[in-house]
Amino acid sequence: MIRSMTAYASAETTGSAGTLSCELRTVNHRYLELSPRLPDDLRNAESLLRERVAAKLSRGKVDLTVRRNGESRGSSLQLDRTLLARLSELSLDMEAQFPRMRVEFTELLRFPGVMQQEAVDPEAQQAALFEVLDRALDVLAATREREGGKIEEALRDKLDAIERIVADVHGWMPEIRAALRARLESRLADLKQPADPGRLEQELVLQITRCDVDEELDRLATHIAETRRVLGLKEPVGRRLDFLMQEFNREANTLGSKSVDARTTNAAVELKVLIEQMREQVQNIE
Repeated sequence: MIRSMTAYASAETTGSAGTLSCELRTVNHRYLELSPRLPDDLRNAESLLRERVAAKLSRGKVDLTVRRNGESRGSSLQLDRTLLARLSELSLDMEAQFPRMRVEFTELLRFPGVMQQEAVDPEAQQAALFEVLDRALDVLAATREREGGKIEEALRDKLDAIERIVADVHGWMPEIRAALRARLESRLADLKQPADPGRLEQELVLQITRCDVDEELDRLATHIAETRRVLGLKEPVGRRLDFLMQEFNREANTLGSKSVDARTTNAAVELKVLIEQMREQVQNIE
């Protein structure tokens, strides 16, 4: 299955742990590299979060941001009325000694322990985090698959173009060999001394062997078939395609180095252009 490594997704959930939003941004990378940014009270879930992401993504640089919007529903304020009453009694007792003293109600609320915040259940927080993360990951996967479909279509078009070039070169080779033989015979005819027919045949075989590209063309055809097969797999295929692009490039270089005809030289150049375009697209595949 072809999936792009470049995508964006977001999700939000609201529950007893408050409102959490999750944003995912991914770009191409050789391996899976996760950079999470979490609220302080959720950092203890980072290791489990990494495992959850790795279960759904195999490659790419992933920026993951989780934010809490507003206060948690479970974080309502509680008033310690007993402590507040005791502070009020102390204030009244001290009025005689300090008649100018004024104790404001808001100052009493600031006294440690008067106002308490109800703690949020850690399990509820973690469940909310994983819920919003899973939803964002599902959106991200769908986006990467859509983009991957476009990349796959472009790769198949380029494979068709490479296949046409390989077929053209195959068709040219008998004519190229005949032209090579004619050139060699013409050069030998210019010599003052007659050439040994046996030696002529050996030289011809040597020249043809040096420019023979049948193996390269066969390997290119094999790589085309293998790439099409890999494109149809349901698993991540980016690394396999990386390797195949190297093999394509190796055969194109050899084809160019053996060329003795302008047509095969141009064909090798066109192959390298197509392969480079494929390589750039493959670098963005998971």
